[in-house]
Amino acid sequence: MSVTDVTDLHEEFGGDRLPPGQRETSKFPVLSKSGTPDWDPETWEFTVTGAVEEELAFSWDEFTDLPTETQRQDFHCVTGWSKFDCEFAGVTFPQLAELAGVEADAVHVMFSALDGYTTNLPLDDCLREEVLFTYEFGGESLPAEHGGPLRVVTPHKYAYKGAKWVDGVEFLTDPERGYWEKRGYSNTANPWNEERYS
Repeated sequence: MSVTDVTDLHEEFGGDRLPPGQRETSKFPVLSKSGTPDWDPETWEFTVTGAVEEELAFSWDEFTDLPTETQRQDFHCVTGWSKFDCEFAGVTFPQLAELAGVEADAVHVMFSALDGYTTNLPLDDCLREEVLFTYEFGGESLPAEHGGPLRVVTPHKYAYKGAKWVDGVEFLTDPERGYWEKRGYSNTANPWNEERYS
C-alpha cells in the first residue's frame, strides 16, 4: 500500500512544521461539541448537494467502494496541540467534487455531521488532495470518538474545520458559517497565522 506524505505542507504556508502556539503530542485527545452519535451501517447515507450538476447519495458500502488514498498528515487542534504523522485513508475531496460536477457559481462548502455539527470552508480550500474523507486511521477503522465512521481531515487548517461523523457536503453559491464559526472561532483557521478566533 502506497502512502502519500503531505507533512511538508507547512512549507507552502511559510511556517515551521509545528505551527506557533502549538505543542506536539503523541496522544490523540478527544474533543467534540457533544457526545458521540450512534450510526447504523444499514441506514447511513452520505449526500452531496447544492450547486452541483448531479446530487449524490451513497450508502456505507458505496462510499467505501470509492477509490481510496492513504496519506500521512499532521493534525492541528485549535486548543493548542498537534499530532504528527497521522496515517489516514479515505476519499479525497476533489474526487467527490468531480463525481458530482461542481457548478461554476459554487464558491463555498458546508459540511454536516450526524451530531448536528456544521463547518464551512471556501471551495478553493477544499479542492486540495489532502482534504480527505477518512474512515481509517493507522490501518484500522476510524474510532467513533475520533469521528468514525467518517470524518474530514484538513491538515492546512485547525481541525474544527474537519467535521467528525460527517454525513454530507453542500456546495454553496454564497458563504455561510458553521457551528463554531458562528460562535466566534476563526472562519479561516490558518494554524501558521494562529487564526483561532475571529
